[in-house]
Order: sequence, then structure tokens, then C-alpha cells
Amino acid sequence: VIRLTVPAAKAAPSPKIGQALGSLGVNMMQFCKKFNAQTTEYNPGIPLRVTMTAFKDGTFTLSTRAPVTSWFIKEAAGVEKGASRPGHETAGSIHVKQIYEIGKIKLKDIDQEKIKNVTLEGICKTIVANCGSMGITIDGTPDRM
Repeated sequence: VIRLTVPAAKAAPSPKIGQALGSLGVNMMQFCKKFNAQTTEYNPGIPLRVTMTAFKDGTFTLSTRAPVTSWFIKEAAGVEKGASRPGHETAGSIHVKQIYEIGKIKLKDIDQEKIKNVTLEGICKTIVANCGSMGITIDGTPDRM
């Protein structure tokens, strides 16, 4: 099992992918074709997390997951990176509605069989904490959040 981050619908043979797949005996072109076919419904270039299970005969299975939460936050805030000194400086801001939308995407991504009792509210609280650690402020909320 290997984990990679690959841009949606834009997988191409590269040293990064080659190093990960070469030792497993997986054909890089087959991986790229299968991944690109599987990710056509996403906007091209979104960094998707991929978990690949390789078998001894050279075959493999792919499962894709949504990008990391920080990517969603940076996209929503319109910034390239978070603050270098969170708590002292602000990198940007997002609205509470955007946190809710990110939370809905992340909730779909969670394996409910492995992780039970995960609520949308719990995920949104985690996203708010991520925003704080990135120096992103939240608009449209009471100060107690």
C-alpha cells in the first residue's frame, strides 16, 4: 500500500510517481491512465490523495480521497499559504458558510465503518481549529467560536 498526492485528471509519468510505483512493479502509464479516468469528475489539478494497493502480478487498486483540509481553507480564503506567525498576523478570512461546505465534503470522505460517531459539527470545529493555526479568521460567527 502506498499513498500519493496527485493532481486530479493530470497524472503524468514523473520521477515522484515512478519512484513510488517502480519498486512495486506497477506500470506507471497504467496507473496514470486509470487515475485520470477515475478523476474526470473533479476539476483538473486539484491535489487528490490516492491510496494504491499493488498486487504481486502487477495489478493494483486505487482509492481517491478529497484534498487535505488546509488546501480547502487556502482556496476559500484565496491565499497561497497560511500566516507565518498565527495569532500575531492574519493571512486571510473565510465565512462560516464556507466552513460548513468544507465540512460536508470531508464528512463524505470519512470511512464511517472505521470511524464512528463523526458529526458535521465535530468536523466543522476541527476546520475552525485548522483556520486558527493557519492565521485565517472566521467571518459571520460570534467571538466565542
